[in-house]
Amino acid sequence: MSLLSVRDLEVKFVTRRATVHAVSGISFDLDAGETLGIVGESGCGKSVSSLAMLGILPKPAGRVTGGEVIFEDQDLLKLPDWQLRSIRGQDVAMIFQDPMTSLNPVLTIGRQLTESLRKHLDMDRKDAEEEAIRLLYRVGIPSAKDRLSDYPHQFSGGMRQRVMIAMAISCKPKILIADEPTTALDVTIQAQILEVLKQLVAEENMALILITHDLGVVAGVCGRTIVMYAGRFVEAASTKELFARPRHPYTLGLLKSVPRLDAARKDKLEPIDGVPRDLTKLFEGCAFAPRCAYATEESRERRPELVETDAPGHFVACWNPVPDADLPRIETIPVPTAREAAG
Repeated sequence: MSLLSVRDLEVKFVTRRATVHAVSGISFDLDAGETLGIVGESGCGKSVSSLAMLGILPKPAGRVTGGEVIFEDQDLLKLPDWQLRSIRGQDVAMIFQDPMTSLNPVLTIGRQLTESLRKHLDMDRKDAEEEAIRLLYRVGIPSAKDRLSDYPHQFSGGMRQRVMIAMAISCKPKILIADEPTTALDVTIQAQILEVLKQLVAEENMALILITHDLGVVAGVCGRTIVMYAGRFVEAASTKELFARPRHPYTLGLLKSVPRLDAARKDKLEPIDGVPRDLTKLFEGCAFAPRCAYATEESRERRPELVETDAPGHFVACWNPVPDADLPRIETIPVPTAREAAG
């Protein structure tokens, strides 16, 4: 049985001007110890779906209008706020995109780290401080004891992200959701942050959901990847299979637009033509059809569902999957370890 099962999740943002159909019926399973990547461009619904699962959508506009999120035989969407708060942070934790806005600027790092330990694990002040020091060392912050009294602005961007990771794992959650954890960080720091996450998943047997627009990030961390477009899942497979044989034209477009350092590759980058769908307007057919070179009349009139391809575990929502002849010669993008990135 899966640790987490999401079924037909739908999320809308209702405003005076329009209703945004942010997430339209996504489903997936997550097993203990699994690393799952969710990839897509900005505005496709990646982050919104995770916020909906944890019950922290912006109110009053954000609303879950359908589906279920089953965690340990409980539907998180039906739990009262007080019960969901006890799960959030303890059993399911989240690392947000911008650590500077996620951390309270007027409270010390020590205060913010020990708060969750005292609340969820019922530690006294002394034990919580000792555990906070251990957590900071674990995520690679030197002189951790001396830094408990520092404020967020006294840390660099990479160090603030490490603090956020320490806070997220403080209660040993069963599921860790990382929303763009390496955004705005330089390449060396990105590699170090990803290495920390990989080590934590391996040591604690946590399940990891990594939300990103960076294909290189999922290639180096995730065993399975889902591609999302316009609020829907369009392709899902093992990461190795997805990079080797992308079947959805959108996935192919993403891979062709990735800069490569391979000396043997002489192909120019190919941007995806057109613009994303306006999610305030309902439409029939495939969401990617207006931008797709493989689109047919059927693509514009009927919505494709995820179906398994000839490769076991590889699912695609497309009436005209990319043929083998059009597949690019792209190998999995390697993500260096922290030691390799540092030279």
